[in-house]
Amino acid sequence: MTEPPAAAGRRERKKAATRQAIAAAALRLFLEHGYDHVSIRGIAEAADVSTATVFKHFTGKEALVFDQEESMDTRLIAAVRQRAPGEDVLDALRRHVLDTWLPIAAHPQWQEFNHLVTATPALRAYAERMWARHTDTLSAAIADEFGAEHDDLACTALARFVLEVPVLAQGRKDHRAAVEEVFDIIANGWRPPSGPTGPRST
Repeated sequence: MTEPPAAAGRRERKKAATRQAIAAAALRLFLEHGYDHVSIRGIAEAADVSTATVFKHFTGKEALVFDQEESMDTRLIAAVRQRAPGEDVLDALRRHVLDTWLPIAAHPQWQEFNHLVTATPALRAYAERMWARHTDTLSAAIADEFGAEHDDLACTALARFVLEVPVLAQGRKDHRAAVEEVFDIIANGWRPPSGPTGPRST
């Protein structure tokens, strides 16, 4: 039976709200008690859902930490394919990073979240696998725009550099300026920094 659009919309909103509530409860428990000391059952109880509901929305504990990861590939592809008329790929990716990462970096729990990931081996490993998947996705999207093979080295390198921008910028005081600087390096090539005494002679 075909479901009316309004009912379908309510169902999707309810599903999204449940997923968000589970992820929020999980992050709160992880930050309070440490990732390894929190169980799926404890997360389910905190979110007032069953453990089956948790697994219906998430594949495991790691996925609860990276709850936005599922849609990241879609957003990366859209940044390349749905860019403004006349906008080149690199400028579109610069705008995408500024629009999506800066609000995350400004979140009051960002530092705690980042420490949780870096201090937990299972989460670090998951993040590395996730980063590799996103690199493949973004590289393929870039290659498609230029009619290149998906294993084209230039497209793969650009994808890696772009995904690394937040990592390079996160320790800087001015996140926006750091993102802009790294993208300028990608666009224009690296130049030696000009120190107070100039380059050392060899």
